[in-house]
Amino acid sequence: MRTVHVTRTIPAPAEDVFDLLADHANYDRFRPIHGSELLREGDPAPNGVGALRRIRVRPLTFEEEITAYERPSRLDYLIVKLNVPFEHHGGSIRLAPEGDGTTIDWRSSYSVPTPLVGGPEELVWQPVLARGFRRVLEDVERMLQDTGRR
Repeated sequence: MRTVHVTRTIPAPAEDVFDLLADHANYDRFRPIHGSELLREGDPAPNGVGALRRIRVRPLTFEEEITAYERPSRLDYLIVKLNVPFEHHGGSIRLAPEGDGTTIDWRSSYSVPTPLVGGPEELVWQPVLARGFRRVLEDVERMLQDTGRR
């Protein structure tokens, strides 16, 4: 099992950062993502616990379920379906006030259940996922700057 860990401090309130990260139906506004849709609303609606979203990051398509929703400090998820061999053990995005901004701590654990080549494939996934998480957080910061919500 491998874990990807990315942190970033964004000069914006945690509520604003959380709201962008939790808006599943519009995830396609982030650079790594080519399409997204909300398949099932959660509690609280629409993006809370139990929400299910389908996300396309070419050539991958996966479905994630929200497993914890504590606005504005925590958003956890589990990939429940993916079109390649990949076993997700859970992801967590934690947000904490830091001066006039918010520090985001994003962790995701996974394994590749393919005999013999699973270990090397896990190593390939690690920088790819880390780069994707960093880009999403960069985009959150840019969007908040563009709207003046910081």
